Amino acid sequence: MRTIDFAPLWRSTIGFDRLFDLAEQSTSWTAEENYPPYNIEKVTDDRYAISLAVAGFAPDELTITAEQNTLTVEGHKTVKEEKQMLYQGISARSFRRVFSLADHVQVQGAAIDNGLLKIELVREVPEAMKPRKIAIGRAGSNDNKQIEQKKAA
Repeated sequence: MRTIDFAPLWRSTIGFDRLFDLAEQSTSWTAEENYPPYNIEKVTDDRYAISLAVAGFAPDELTITAEQNTLTVEGHKTVKEEKQMLYQGISARSFRRVFSLADHVQVQGAAIDNGLLKIELVREVPEAMKPRKIAIGRAGSNDNKQIEQKKAA
């Protein structure tokens, strides 16, 4: 397997630790990380939806946890019925699926529909972080004098 050396970038960047960790984690996949299958959909520029195939799981057997920049979905089968199966194509094993979320992405809701767990996400950027236009005044105008007076006060 091919690996990427991030050492040169570590020397010249500050605050990108999480990004490099995510890149390294994405190269180390195991077979267990393929269950359950899922889709990630971009609904609009600020809305996303994750759909996980959780056939056979009841809502009380699923747990969704949202922490800082991380969404964890866990499924635990509580009752194992002893049946003689001729073929078992629907898996009933426990799972833990972790999604990394960008800053300001929040879980809006979740629902099960036709064997799919649908999780709605929305990106809500705080007003203080949104771009804003700054008015440009003329030198010596009353607007600039008022600003200078406020600074002095």
